[in-house]
Amino acid sequence: MFFVAVVYTLVLIIATFINLNGVPSLGSSFDDKIYHFLAYAILGGLWITYFKSSKNRNKLWLVFIVVILFGIVLELIQHKLNQNRTYDTYDLLANCLGVVVGTLIAYKLEIIKLK
Repeated sequence: MFFVAVVYTLVLIIATFINLNGVPSLGSSFDDKIYHFLAYAILGGLWITYFKSSKNRNKLWLVFIVVILFGIVLELIQHKLNQNRTYDTYDLLANCLGVVVGTLIAYKLEIIKLK
């Protein structure tokens, strides 16, 4: 799981700083926000899944906070490194909401398995 989480994180970093003109349309006016939400839900889910085996709630909270901060930092600096990408508060919110949902799903799936 660690390898998958690291590779996914690296792919997400690269995707944040390159032009993504060929992304398929979902047919809504907020496709970009949906992609941000899904990307960060997966990211949060992967990292929580990896770390939840420790059973240490403090560590899970730390992972959650780090992933949230990761999404915020990438959104804040992307326009500095790529002139074709811009900062968007709604993208940042989609990132954070995605992390919340992804980590909750990953955490809840573990609870279900333990019962």
